[in-house]
Amino acid sequence: MVRASLAGAGLANLLLALGVAFLLGGIRYHEQQYNPVASRVDSTMMLLAVISMSIPSGFRRVLGGDEPMAYEQSINLGIALALLFAYFLSLLFMLKTHPDLFKSVGGAEQHHTEGERWSVGRAVVTLVVGSVLAAWMSEILVGAAQGTGESLGISDTFIGIIFLAIVGGTAESGSAIAMARKNKVDLSIGIALGSSVQIALFVAPILVLASYVVSPRPFLLAFSRVEIVSMFLVVLIGTIVAGDGRSHWFKGVQLITLYLVIAMMFYFLPAGH
Repeated sequence: MVRASLAGAGLANLLLALGVAFLLGGIRYHEQQYNPVASRVDSTMMLLAVISMSIPSGFRRVLGGDEPMAYEQSINLGIALALLFAYFLSLLFMLKTHPDLFKSVGGAEQHHTEGERWSVGRAVVTLVVGSVLAAWMSEILVGAAQGTGESLGISDTFIGIIFLAIVGGTAESGSAIAMARKNKVDLSIGIALGSSVQIALFVAPILVLASYVVSPRPFLLAFSRVEIVSMFLVVLIGTIVAGDGRSHWFKGVQLITLYLVIAMMFYFLPAGH
């Protein structure tokens, strides 16, 4: 279920959140413009992550069958470290060496300061408290979701990819949609794509590293074939849709439709596939 929720978070951000943002923003504005360079960088990082995470699964299925191989943990750990390294370098690229490439181009008339600016201390305390509460609520949610899934006959994969991913990403999705409604499309896309990149290149590797300390066995990035193919296709579609610097409501319809199709596929997918 953990692996499914990681895959589902990318699907929900790239298709559902971005689709709703494009739809509602496009209803309010005839056409919205944004910086395509930033979206291409995030899309490339997502493609890098999906290709990297498909390697452990490919090694097991092609060379080792269904049983873990002796060196699978080493491959898994190496990929996790490589993704973390790429993530931190991407932050350096965006924030220090090339911030000019990520300047907003759309909705500039609304880029004024709104409300009081928080101090660093207040922001850090709020972030820590929010993270602790989110972790506590996630624990409750996962337990409730497992029981509900068993009683309704829904697979753990569907619960993780659809239900937990949507609920867990409500804050990011809501922010992306709200920014699109304010014509701040650059910020909206940055939230949706950036959240996906953060989960794929930071959260997933951290789970791998933390599993060596808190788990009885290491957490492996061994996604199913259907999950890997779905993530790859979604990243490809997201790159095409978000790469031209313009959005309208019909782009949102296209992304939402694809998300519904994938959700139906996972709902009817037999367990173990």
